[in-house]
Amino acid sequence: MIEVRFFATLREGRGKVTQIDAEKASAAGDILRLFAIKPEEVSILLINGFHSGPGDPVKDGDVVSLFPPVGGG
Repeated sequence: MIEVRFFATLREGRGKVTQIDAEKASAAGDILRLFAIKPEEVSILLINGFHSGPGDPVKDGDVVSLFPPVGGG
């Protein structure tokens, strides 16, 4: 299983944490597609706490954290 953690606005309709079968995703971008998240909606993508990108591989036991861009003024 791969644990996926959503933060801020990415939690809307998805919850805080979910798990997916590792067979459903070989790269972080596959996870974005599974949850209908456009890459531009993610400012920070971490795999096991390390900055990563959509093309980086994921495997069973990984934790993927997704953060949206932060707005403010």
